[in-house]
Amino acid sequence: MRIRTHAVRELDRIDMKILAVLQDDARIPVTELAERVGLSVTPCGERVKNLEKEGVILGYHARLDPHALGLGLLVFVELKLSTKSGAIFSKFKQEILKLPSVLECHLVSGDFDYLIKARIAQMADYRTLLGDILLTLPGAQESRSYIVMEEVKEGFALQLIEAKD
Repeated sequence: MRIRTHAVRELDRIDMKILAVLQDDARIPVTELAERVGLSVTPCGERVKNLEKEGVILGYHARLDPHALGLGLLVFVELKLSTKSGAIFSKFKQEILKLPSVLECHLVSGDFDYLIKARIAQMADYRTLLGDILLTLPGAQESRSYIVMEEVKEGFALQLIEAKD
Protein backbone atom coordinates (compact mmCIF):
# COMPACT_ATOMS: atom_id res chain seq x y z
CA MET A 1 0.00 0.00 0.00
CA ARG A 2 1.31 3.44 -0.88
CA ILE A 3 0.43 6.58 1.04
CA ARG A 4 -1.23 9.31 -1.02
CA THR A 5 -0.34 12.91 -0.22
CA HIS A 6 -1.62 16.19 -1.55
CA ALA A 7 1.61 16.18 -3.53
CA VAL A 8 1.82 14.78 -7.05
CA ARG A 9 3.27 11.40 -6.16
CA GLU A 10 2.64 8.69 -3.59
CA LEU A 11 5.05 8.10 -0.73
CA ASP A 12 6.75 4.72 -0.66
CA ARG A 13 8.31 2.74 2.19
CA ILE A 14 11.68 4.51 1.87
CA ASP A 15 10.05 7.97 1.94
CA MET A 16 8.17 7.00 5.09
CA LYS A 17 11.41 5.77 6.72
CA ILE A 18 13.11 9.06 5.84
CA LEU A 19 10.22 11.02 7.35
CA ALA A 20 10.24 8.92 10.53
CA VAL A 21 13.98 9.47 11.04
CA LEU A 22 13.77 13.20 10.29
CA GLN A 23 10.85 13.65 12.70
CA ASP A 24 13.02 12.15 15.41
CA ASP A 25 16.20 14.04 14.47
CA ALA A 26 16.02 16.70 11.78
CA ARG A 27 19.72 17.52 12.24
CA ILE A 28 20.92 14.05 11.28
CA PRO A 29 23.65 14.17 8.62
CA VAL A 30 22.52 12.86 5.22
CA THR A 31 25.21 10.19 5.38
CA GLU A 32 23.73 8.76 8.59
CA LEU A 33 20.16 9.18 7.31
CA ALA A 34 21.05 7.27 4.15
CA GLU A 35 22.57 4.46 6.18
CA ARG A 36 19.52 4.21 8.46
CA VAL A 37 17.05 3.99 5.56
CA GLY A 38 19.17 1.71 3.38
CA LEU A 39 20.14 4.08 0.56
CA SER A 40 23.34 5.60 -0.70
CA VAL A 41 23.89 9.28 0.08
CA THR A 42 22.97 10.86 -3.28
CA PRO A 43 19.56 9.18 -3.74
CA CYS A 44 18.73 9.80 -0.09
CA GLY A 45 19.57 13.50 -0.41
CA GLU A 46 17.49 13.72 -3.59
CA ARG A 47 14.51 12.13 -1.85
CA VAL A 48 14.75 14.62 1.02
CA LYS A 49 14.92 17.52 -1.46
CA ASN A 50 11.88 16.15 -3.31
CA LEU A 51 9.93 15.77 -0.06
CA GLU A 52 10.75 19.39 0.75
CA LYS A 53 9.88 20.62 -2.76
CA GLU A 54 6.57 18.70 -2.76
CA GLY A 55 5.58 20.24 0.58
CA VAL A 56 5.63 16.99 2.55
CA ILE A 57 8.46 18.38 4.70
CA LEU A 58 7.35 21.88 5.66
CA GLY A 59 10.51 23.00 7.45
CA TYR A 60 13.01 22.38 10.22
CA HIS A 61 12.71 24.04 13.61
CA ALA A 62 14.45 24.28 16.95
CA ARG A 63 12.14 23.25 19.78
CA LEU A 64 12.54 25.72 22.63
CA ASP A 65 11.71 25.32 26.32
CA PRO A 66 8.99 27.92 27.01
CA HIS A 67 9.70 27.84 30.76
CA ALA A 68 13.36 28.72 30.18
CA LEU A 69 12.16 31.73 28.17
CA GLY A 70 9.71 32.92 30.83
CA LEU A 71 6.63 31.73 28.94
CA GLY A 72 5.43 29.12 31.40
CA LEU A 73 1.69 29.75 31.20
CA LEU A 74 -0.17 27.79 28.53
CA VAL A 75 -3.81 28.70 27.83
CA PHE A 76 -6.50 27.49 25.51
CA VAL A 77 -9.33 29.84 24.58
CA GLU A 78 -12.55 28.98 22.81
CA LEU A 79 -13.84 32.03 20.98
CA LYS A 80 -17.30 32.53 19.51
CA LEU A 81 -17.93 35.12 16.80
CA SER A 82 -21.05 37.28 16.71
CA THR A 83 -21.72 36.52 13.06
CA LYS A 84 -20.57 33.85 10.65
CA SER A 85 -19.58 35.28 7.31
CA GLY A 86 -16.64 34.97 4.97
CA ALA A 87 -15.72 38.60 5.59
CA ILE A 88 -15.65 38.21 9.38
CA PHE A 89 -13.66 34.96 9.18
CA SER A 90 -11.19 36.66 6.85
CA LYS A 91 -10.76 39.73 9.07
CA PHE A 92 -10.40 37.54 12.16
CA LYS A 93 -7.75 35.42 10.44
CA GLN A 94 -5.76 38.50 9.36
CA GLU A 95 -5.65 39.82 12.92
CA ILE A 96 -4.97 36.53 14.75
CA LEU A 97 -1.96 35.87 12.50
CA LYS A 98 -0.34 39.05 13.88
CA LEU A 99 -0.34 37.84 17.51
CA PRO A 100 3.01 36.29 18.52
CA SER A 101 1.66 34.80 21.76
CA VAL A 102 -0.89 32.76 19.79
CA LEU A 103 0.77 29.48 18.84
CA GLU A 104 -2.21 27.86 17.15
CA CYS A 105 -5.68 28.90 16.05
CA HIS A 106 -8.20 26.49 14.57
CA LEU A 107 -11.66 27.06 13.13
CA VAL A 108 -13.72 24.31 14.78
CA SER A 109 -17.22 22.90 14.83
CA GLY A 110 -19.34 23.06 17.96
CA ASP A 111 -20.55 25.82 20.26
CA PHE A 112 -17.50 28.00 19.63
CA ASP A 113 -15.89 29.02 16.34
CA TYR A 114 -12.18 29.06 17.15
CA LEU A 115 -9.86 27.17 19.46
CA ILE A 116 -6.76 29.19 20.31
CA LYS A 117 -3.56 27.98 21.98
CA ALA A 118 -1.35 30.68 23.47
CA ARG A 119 1.84 30.91 25.56
CA ILE A 120 2.32 33.79 27.96
CA ALA A 121 4.45 34.61 31.00
CA GLN A 122 1.90 34.97 33.81
CA MET A 123 -1.76 35.44 34.75
CA ALA A 124 -1.57 39.22 34.34
CA ASP A 125 -0.64 38.64 30.71
CA TYR A 126 -3.63 36.35 30.35
CA ARG A 127 -5.98 39.20 31.36
CA THR A 128 -4.40 41.39 28.71
CA LEU A 129 -4.48 38.65 26.07
CA LEU A 130 -8.14 37.88 26.64
CA GLY A 131 -9.67 41.27 27.43
CA ASP A 132 -7.53 43.65 25.46
CA ILE A 133 -6.62 41.49 22.48
CA LEU A 134 -8.72 38.39 21.77
CA LEU A 135 -12.11 39.85 22.68
CA THR A 136 -11.37 42.92 20.54
CA LEU A 137 -10.75 40.85 17.41
CA PRO A 138 -13.25 41.28 14.54
CA GLY A 139 -16.53 39.57 15.43
CA ALA A 140 -15.40 38.28 18.83
CA GLN A 141 -18.41 37.86 21.08
CA GLU A 142 -17.84 35.24 23.76
CA SER A 143 -14.98 33.19 25.17
CA ARG A 144 -14.23 30.25 27.41
CA SER A 145 -10.72 29.73 28.72
CA TYR A 146 -8.68 26.85 30.05
CA ILE A 147 -5.48 27.46 31.99
CA VAL A 148 -3.12 24.48 31.76
CA MET A 149 -2.07 23.27 35.21
CA GLU A 150 0.19 20.46 33.99
CA GLU A 151 1.49 19.65 30.54
CA VAL A 152 1.15 15.88 30.36
CA LYS A 153 2.02 15.37 26.70
CA GLU A 154 2.85 17.71 23.89
CA GLY A 155 4.28 16.40 20.69
CA PHE A 156 4.79 17.44 17.13
CA ALA A 157 5.67 14.15 15.44
CA LEU A 158 2.91 12.71 13.27
CA GLN A 159 2.05 9.05 13.47
CA LEU A 160 3.35 7.57 10.24
CA ILE A 161 1.65 4.58 8.68
CA GLU A 162 4.26 2.32 7.18
CA ALA A 163 3.84 2.12 3.43
CA LYS A 164 4.24 -1.24 1.70
CA ASP A 165 5.56 -1.39 -1.82
